[in-house]
Amino acid sequence: MVFELDNKKLEFPHPSYADEDGLLAIGGDLSADRLLLAYSNGIFPWFSDDTPILWYAPHPRFVIYPAKIKISKSMAACIRKKTFSISVDSSFHAVIQNCSAINRKDQDGTWITEDMIQAYTALHEIGYAHSVEVWQDGLLVGGLYGMLINGVFCGESMFSKVPNASKAALIYLAQEIDLQLIDCQFHTSHLESMGGEYLSLPDYLAILTKKPRYEQSL
Repeated sequence: MVFELDNKKLEFPHPSYADEDGLLAIGGDLSADRLLLAYSNGIFPWFSDDTPILWYAPHPRFVIYPAKIKISKSMAACIRKKTFSISVDSSFHAVIQNCSAINRKDQDGTWITEDMIQAYTALHEIGYAHSVEVWQDGLLVGGLYGMLINGVFCGESMFSKVPNASKAALIYLAQEIDLQLIDCQFHTSHLESMGGEYLSLPDYLAILTKKPRYEQSL
């Protein structure tokens, strides 16, 4: 069942009401308060310029436990050689812009609309949205961004301009940041190869609510 949100009320239906593809609600806005409420309840926006705002809560959820991340032999060699240098929150706007512009297989256009860019940039400025940047020879060649809520990093998107750059960002996130969970939202074969697995909605929400709400810092 898909619910229509009341723009005058800051509330969401329980995520368990989402339909089979994860769609839960339609409408509302991208205000910081609404986005924080959504993420703290396992809900996130995903839509395009030609649709209204759509809110998803897929179940089961596809996640990576940081301690279980899989690193291939080639990636391990890449890390040992220090092929990349990595930073956190040094170029958030550049990361989200690259994520919006990167060409993706079987996808026309982008769901990272200008409204989404503005909304997540605002959340970054107040400490809730974060980025991991991957550099090579002084150039930004990969990265990812997402929301940090209660020790759960809700990954939104990643990009890679050279082989292994986005993998390096994800491995850094798992190994160097104190997280309970990395929320990948939906299944992809790429994320599965790096340790992604399904987690039931009740178990996901139990982890999401373990710590005080709206934890900010990486």
